[in-house]
Amino acid sequence: MKLRTSPRTLPAVLLASTMLTGLAAPAFAQTALEEVVVTAQKRSENLQDVPISIQALGTEKLDELQVSDFADYVKFLPSVTIKSAGPGFSTVYMRGVASGENNNHSGPLPSVGVYLDEQPVTTITGPLDIHVYDIARVEVLAGPQGTLYGASSQAGTIRIITNKPSVAGFEAGYDLEVNHLSHGAYGGSAEGFVNQPLGDRAAVRLVGWAVHDGGYIDNVPASFTYPSGNITVNNGPFVEGNYNEVDTAGARAALKIDLNETWTVTPTLMGQRTQADGGFAVNPALGKFKTSRFRPEQSDDKWFQASLTVEGKISSLDLTYAGAYMKRWVDSESDYSDYSYFYDTLFGSGANLTDDGGNFIDTTQYIQAKDYYTKQSHELRLATPTDYRLHGVAGLFYQKQSHNIQQRYRVDWLATATEVPGWPDTLWLTKQVRTDRDYAAFVDGTFDVTDQLSVTGGVRFFKSHNSLEGFFGFGTGYSSGTGVAACFGPAIVEGGPCTNVDKSVKETGETYRVNAQYKIDEDKMVYATYSTGFRPGGINRRGTLPPYKSDFLKNLEAGWKTTWLNGMLRWNGAVYSEKWDDFQFSFLGANGLTEIRNAGKAKMRGVESDINWLVTEGLTLTGSAAYTKAELDEDYIPDPSAPPEALKGTSLPITPKFKANLVARYEWPIGEMDAHVQGALAYTGSNYPDLTIDDRAVVGKISSYTTVDLTTGLERGSWRVEAYVKNLFDEDGALNKFVQCTSSVCSRVYTIPIRPRTIGFRFGQSF
Repeated sequence: MKLRTSPRTLPAVLLASTMLTGLAAPAFAQTALEEVVVTAQKRSENLQDVPISIQALGTEKLDELQVSDFADYVKFLPSVTIKSAGPGFSTVYMRGVASGENNNHSGPLPSVGVYLDEQPVTTITGPLDIHVYDIARVEVLAGPQGTLYGASSQAGTIRIITNKPSVAGFEAGYDLEVNHLSHGAYGGSAEGFVNQPLGDRAAVRLVGWAVHDGGYIDNVPASFTYPSGNITVNNGPFVEGNYNEVDTAGARAALKIDLNETWTVTPTLMGQRTQADGGFAVNPALGKFKTSRFRPEQSDDKWFQASLTVEGKISSLDLTYAGAYMKRWVDSESDYSDYSYFYDTLFGSGANLTDDGGNFIDTTQYIQAKDYYTKQSHELRLATPTDYRLHGVAGLFYQKQSHNIQQRYRVDWLATATEVPGWPDTLWLTKQVRTDRDYAAFVDGTFDVTDQLSVTGGVRFFKSHNSLEGFFGFGTGYSSGTGVAACFGPAIVEGGPCTNVDKSVKETGETYRVNAQYKIDEDKMVYATYSTGFRPGGINRRGTLPPYKSDFLKNLEAGWKTTWLNGMLRWNGAVYSEKWDDFQFSFLGANGLTEIRNAGKAKMRGVESDINWLVTEGLTLTGSAAYTKAELDEDYIPDPSAPPEALKGTSLPITPKFKANLVARYEWPIGEMDAHVQGALAYTGSNYPDLTIDDRAVVGKISSYTTVDLTTGLERGSWRVEAYVKNLFDEDGALNKFVQCTSSVCSRVYTIPIRPRTIGFRFGQSF
């Protein structure tokens, strides 16, 4: 399928034609905003009755905003920011609770929990990047959610809720898309679902998708010379235009069985594979969307999750069991030439790397990694009916996640004596297993003091047990004090030459919340909350460093949920003040090894608000914004004998002070067809990607940016057609900036850009 109209003029032509056609057309007869139902408190409730700062993007809104992946919906969530390294490798932050982690596999657990239905899907390198199709809604719960959601919901929780099988009747649909990227290639997708009842008490829902994202980054010719040996290398074999293509394919199968009038069983199996050719970092000094890489870069991310939800009643109590088992495999390759070049230029490191004949070689390093994750979670909870004056939920939770880590830092033709034993051409090897276990018991109850005033209290008691074992480092031919030379026993992780790390840490504690909710009338409610969240501690693999402790977040919040103009206007918001004590900070320490320390204190203050307004019949305005002031509350001094690495009052990284979006949508009939036109604006303020003074001096600041998206389409009966443009003005936004090694050595700055202008055309049918 080809678009005959010029890509630059297509959206404008469609937009103008549909608007002119609709000038004399009558509008739709919509007189109030639709009710939004969420399950943020583990029971179905009207969004306006939930005393939590929460945003919800439902099925229709996700479709209207052209959302297909994580980055697409984050730009419409002002309290949420991400630090990305490409598809499937994004770290999520909320309300400024960010220290600039380097995402090392032995580093801190995430501070934001991500759930797929009832099950957590967060891993060390980031949550699963689940393709968004046939999704009921995305719920975003800001602030500590440690009472109901536990360890990695310190700063908030994101819940991706899938559409469930229904016995109401047969339903099916499909969508086809073709798109083109400025500076890049063509892409497209095919998606579809079927809901089939199996009698009166059972139904199955099958969903599938295949997506091709065109590349837009060029790997351009370049060369450099290593001082040691005067060896010049070039990237000729790897030069390629639009080299960062991505292919994603996945499926979901869910079965719902009503055993009787009160008991339901829903098993679900879901899987996805994302294959990316090339990397997603560019070197702005070479031009827009240009980079120069000297070794292959790619990733192959595969995962599946089997889950089971059992719901029923015991007397008047609702019982829910939710369990899941997930596996994830990630194979990746990445260029590490900056490390090789800068260390050789500054310290002559290349002189220590030769072939078996003692001759100088091309010492360009590249990383071959294999990451294998398993994760299981189980939750059993009981809930009382919500019409009881005292109602609530109580439960037990267990989670175990394991990460088998293999990273080879390779140099071709490396001397045998310099290699890690058993691993040819491998200068450095990481062969470890990390295991994180969480146990918890929780209770959360609400007492209706009067018809207008309710008080809620909750507590979660937790126990964490985290361990790290295996090998990391050099062979004895390169280092006489680390790696193999530091081993104290035989290999306990299969494939490792020996063992030089075997540590674990256990902690217990509790997190809690107290909330008061007052209903001014049926349409207006205010609330106040004091809550805490936590993140478990863990292991420093360097033997001379102690484990790092849990860090805790304390939150004081006041908010409002209001509806006006006879249901045509909804305005919600919250103000908050948070304190983050002993927060975990990971950085590259001596010899480029990641270290994690408890860095001290920080504070976050802010306000967030969202509005939904049915201006007239057919015209809707929605918008949300957040102002966040997050900063150190004391100097960061990791070494008492050295000056502070960041001063009190330094802004925390990654989170902009201001982030906002506004969406306008107009719908109207044209004869037997329904038409729509939509504009969406999203602004992200400037921010630093790192915390310390030295890192900021080298890497600099990420500039603010604004994107504009336009959509127009027609629908008649079962079919629909739509044209869109994302990032209309081809804005140069960035999701991350970094250097490849410690900033005191590597000075070449890379950027992870947002996607360039994308023009697309969609066709779909529903049955």
